[in-house]
Amino acid sequence: MLIYNTAKREKEAFIPLEDRKVRIYVCGPTVYDDAHLGHARSSVAFDLLRRTLTALGYKVTFVRNFTDIDDKIIKKMEETGKSLEEITSHYIQSYTEDMHAIGVHDPDIAPKATESIDEIITFIDHLMQKSCAYVIDDGVYFDTSRDPKYLCLSGRHVDESQNIARVEGSDQKRDPKDFALWKFSKPGEPDYESPWGRGRPGWHIECSAMIKKHLATDHEYQIDIHGGGADLLFPHHENEAAQSRCESGHYLARYWMHNGFVQIDGEKMSKSLGNSFFLKDALKVYDGEVLRFYLLSTHYRANFNFNEEDLLASKKRLDRLYRLKKRLGITSGSAVEKAFKARVLEALSDDLNISAALAAVDEMIQNANERLDVNPKDKGFKKEIFANIAWLTDLLGIGGQDPWRWFQQGIDETTRKQIETLIHERSEAKKVKDFARSDAIRDELHAMGVQIMDTPEGTLWEKSLS
Repeated sequence: MLIYNTAKREKEAFIPLEDRKVRIYVCGPTVYDDAHLGHARSSVAFDLLRRTLTALGYKVTFVRNFTDIDDKIIKKMEETGKSLEEITSHYIQSYTEDMHAIGVHDPDIAPKATESIDEIITFIDHLMQKSCAYVIDDGVYFDTSRDPKYLCLSGRHVDESQNIARVEGSDQKRDPKDFALWKFSKPGEPDYESPWGRGRPGWHIECSAMIKKHLATDHEYQIDIHGGGADLLFPHHENEAAQSRCESGHYLARYWMHNGFVQIDGEKMSKSLGNSFFLKDALKVYDGEVLRFYLLSTHYRANFNFNEEDLLASKKRLDRLYRLKKRLGITSGSAVEKAFKARVLEALSDDLNISAALAAVDEMIQNANERLDVNPKDKGFKKEIFANIAWLTDLLGIGGQDPWRWFQQGIDETTRKQIETLIHERSEAKKVKDFARSDAIRDELHAMGVQIMDTPEGTLWEKSLS
């Protein structure tokens, strides 16, 4: 498998630290608000990585954390009057439900920063003993000058990093790039005891400590793959890498992977721009699998431009898979077609080349339909195609729903009966060549937001998203 390694800025052959075993850590959300489209994009991207490695025969240990102590959470506490636990437990549950809705598997381990305070303090203490950290009035800071490789991950220059947001400012810092490891508490803030005074961990130290706690090895690198959004490359991942090098003498990860930014109609998604798109709101309108397939269809490293037109086009592409599944008319399969499986895995083995993988899926669908047009009763072939679709469900997280219900999403039982009655009346009108009545019923169905398709097996119908 080839992976684009951000640290090297090129594709590299993937060689795990231990044979056939892979350790992955992906930065999860700061739980002070509902999950947005950016969270969904990152989660789907690394869910695909995990599924692909598993399909290739690797044993994967996948960790995604929750940042449950942070300035934003404290601000939320002040605004709502709720406790830290009330806020974080609510949004952890909400995030988990949203990820399930778009088919993202739970991580093997989902650590919280507040459950790793002892490990964080020990980590900082090691840095203090190595003179890589120092204390000033508002907390304990990492001395970036102690890491000669600082900025090598992001490729930034020193002058570019002087005024970067999320790198704390203080007149007492030795260098503007230095960042907080431990923040001394202010009145009313949640805090914990430490050798340097009561306070709470900085953002960057949390992930380094949790990686060491759950995934560290004795190798030159502690883990195989560290992932997250491109917005985390600097300062978060850069600072993680630096403090981990200094604390352990090891590189934090052999491979760094970053998914692209999310934009809405061309504008970078940002709450400050007022165009954040909450996943829970999208799920009120679109089935989770529709959203998953749409997010999946763009290569993970590319910036993703969300717009309704592309989403509807993506949904229609996925419909073709479900139409084929519906056409099969069976509920079990045989063995996956070897050539199809090999082609899809070959594509995904090239840095998750989803375009090539989905092209293979499209070709499989087209070839299957053409063969079924010639011989619609070929049970052996139908079982093979069903097996192909079931395998895609495991690999890509698509195609697993009942095909009849797929095309009837959002339709209540009363309306469904009305639709089926109209379709029956239309079929009867066509039999007696009453085409005026047939066309009128088609128009009536269209006005109800229903699209119909005549096939050899009968008329298929679906709810239009437009």
